[in-house]
Amino acid sequence: MIGMQHFYVFRFNKWKRWAFVVAAAMFTALIIWMETSSSLSVFSSKEKPAALTQGSKDAPNIALTFNISWGDTQAIPILDELKEQNVKATFFVSGEWAERHPQIIDRIVEDKHELGMMGYRYKSYIDQEPAQIRKDLSYAKEIFRKLGHEDIELLRAPTGDFNTEIIQLSETLGLKVIQYSVNPQDWRNPGTQLIVDEVMEEASNGDIIQLHASDSVKQTEKALETILPALKNKGYHYVTVSELIAGGTPELKEVN
Repeated sequence: MIGMQHFYVFRFNKWKRWAFVVAAAMFTALIIWMETSSSLSVFSSKEKPAALTQGSKDAPNIALTFNISWGDTQAIPILDELKEQNVKATFFVSGEWAERHPQIIDRIVEDKHELGMMGYRYKSYIDQEPAQIRKDLSYAKEIFRKLGHEDIELLRAPTGDFNTEIIQLSETLGLKVIQYSVNPQDWRNPGTQLIVDEVMEEASNGDIIQLHASDSVKQTEKALETILPALKNKGYHYVTVSELIAGGTPELKEVN
């Protein structure tokens, strides 16, 4: 923001003075909005619900995340590629999917990846009543507990849609809502090179990259063959979402 070097005194009649005050207030509001919009997110206070979309910009850490809600043919090849490149990631899976594929959940955990969830059914929370959302989350927590994973604290809202009420409700159940700052929309299968280009052009310190490992993705595994070593070569370190949170103070962005 450019500092004011000179000050001037104007004589206004009453209506002009009022117009000046309104304009000044609007300008101040615009500056505040620009400054807060450029920052990205962390968790809520009671007055300011927020989701995490990005970690600290001060360190070259990147969190690679994968959503899984259906199918079992793409997850294993992606896990194999991560293992070959010695990269740790965070997997957000629906409880319904985890219930059907406990062996893949075991593989995720055995490979030292972090496990988060997307509720039980992969259905937008925006379209549901709070009681339905609470029931879905509580049931998902019970499913993961039965599978031996009681310590899940990270939630990515199904379909990525959420609001203030969803964040507050989730936090009453001990869950932190996690979003992302880079999204190449690999589920659309736009082309391997387009996925690579989007990630490489957009990624920067503290980013959370959203990818998928459901059977809908056909190009993600191939894209990872380029993305994983390329980001390393640019000096980035792969961390889990929890490690990203612990690695520095993320900037704040409220969710309206």
